[in-house]
Amino acid sequence: MAQQSLKIDHILYLLTLDGERRIIQDAAVLVENGRIRRVGKAAELADARADRVIDGRAMVVTPGFFNGHMHISYAHPVRGIFPDEQASPLVHVFNLQSAMTEDEEYHATLLGLIELVKSGTVCFLDPGSTKFPDACLQAYQDAGIRVILGECVTDEESPWALPRFPPAEAVARTESFISKWNGKLDGRIRAWAMPFSYETCSTGLLQALKRVADEHRTGLTLHHNTGQKARQDSVVRYGHTPTAYLQSIGVIGPGVLLAHCLGIDEGEVDCIARTGTTVAMCPVTAAKSGRGIPEHGRMPELLARGVKIALGCDSPNNSNHLDIVRAMNMAAIQYKDARQDLRQVPAEAALEMATLHGAQAMGLGDELGSIEAGKKADLVCFDTQRPEWQALWNPVNNLVYNADGRSVHTVVIDGRVVVDAYRQTFADEPRLFAKVQEIGERLQARTGITFPRSKWPMG
Repeated sequence: MAQQSLKIDHILYLLTLDGERRIIQDAAVLVENGRIRRVGKAAELADARADRVIDGRAMVVTPGFFNGHMHISYAHPVRGIFPDEQASPLVHVFNLQSAMTEDEEYHATLLGLIELVKSGTVCFLDPGSTKFPDACLQAYQDAGIRVILGECVTDEESPWALPRFPPAEAVARTESFISKWNGKLDGRIRAWAMPFSYETCSTGLLQALKRVADEHRTGLTLHHNTGQKARQDSVVRYGHTPTAYLQSIGVIGPGVLLAHCLGIDEGEVDCIARTGTTVAMCPVTAAKSGRGIPEHGRMPELLARGVKIALGCDSPNNSNHLDIVRAMNMAAIQYKDARQDLRQVPAEAALEMATLHGAQAMGLGDELGSIEAGKKADLVCFDTQRPEWQALWNPVNNLVYNADGRSVHTVVIDGRVVVDAYRQTFADEPRLFAKVQEIGERLQARTGITFPRSKWPMG
C-alpha cells in the first residue's frame, strides 16, 4: 500500500539547511513515499497535489532534530530527586537503573519518546543504556522515531553498576546485538558498538569493538573525557591525553563518535579534526554539573576545524530535559559569555548541530538533516502564533534564542505525521504520567536511594 502523500503549503519560513542554507519564504514541500520530492516557492509547487495538505502560513519549518547522546529510560522515573550539591549522582543513577524491571523500562522509555518527538527530535542515540530493547521495540515503532542503540559493555572495574563481561563475551554480545537490531523498523533502527568509556574498557576490548564496527559498517560511540580531571588521570594512566590514547590504539576516525569531550586540549582538537572523528556535546549537562565547560571546552575550536558536532541532552537527571531547542540555546550563549566574544557559536551554528551536522556526526547525513529533494522526509513545524515568536524578523534567531520545544506543532518522520497539532497518538499521557510516578516511588523504595523532596518544608 502506497504511503499517504503530504504537502506543507505556504510556509512562512522554510529553513532548508541545504548547501546554500536557503531560507525560503512562502515555501512549499511535497512528500511522497516517505521522501521529499519537491521543495521551493509555493507558487512553484502550485500544481502539486497530495493526500493531505498542511497550512504552513504561520509555520517555521526545519529539518527534524538529532539528539546525539542521551539515556532514554533510566532517569525519567526519578528525574529531579538529586539536590544541586550532589557531587556525583552517577553511582545512584546506575544502581537505580540496574533495579528497573522490563515493564518499568518500557514505560519510562515511552515517556522519554513522548518528550523527544513533541519537542521535534526525530532521531536519538542511546549509548547502550537500554536494558530491555525487545520490550522497548514496540514503543520505538509506535513513536515512529529513529534510534541508534547498542549494548553497553565493559571489562574493567568501575565505581558504577555497569555490565561487565570477559572481553570475548563482550565482543560476541556486541556482534549479536548488531546482527539482530541493525536495520530494524525499515531502517529506522541502527545498531552500533558501545563500550562505555576508555576508562572502563581494556585496550584489547576497545580495539576489538572498533574492528566489529568496521566489519559491520556501523559506528562506535563512547563516553569521552568528562572534564579536566579525566584528562589529568588519563595522562597518568596511559601517558596520553584521552584522545591521543584512543588514537595510539587505533580507536578513532570516521565512524567513531566521542560523547561529551568536556576537557580536551588543542592537541586533541587537532587529532579529532585530522582523523574525521565526530563529537556529541551536551551543553546543558556540562553547565549544570559545573564542569567549567565554557572556560575549558573547545566547541568553538572544533567548529572552526570543521568537526561535525551533534548536540545531546544526556540523562534527564543531568540536563533534566530532552529538548534539543534548549540545548541549542545553551550552546549558542555559554561561549559568548565565557570568552566575552559575541562571535562565538552563532545561532546558525547551533541550528546546524541540531540538524545537518548532527545527522552527519551520527552517520546519517546522506539521507537526513536537511530539506532537499530526495532526502527522507523528517520535518518539524513550529507554530509562530505564540508570544515567544513575536516579533518575527530573523527565524533562526527566534528559534535559537526565543523558542523552545513547546511551540512544536507538527512533526513528520519518514513522511508520517507523528505529532499533529501538538498531539502524539501513541500513548495515553495522563495514564502514563501516573504510571511513571509510581515506578519512581517503587524504585526508591526498592533501592533505598532517596532524597528529601524539597529543601523547603513540604506537607
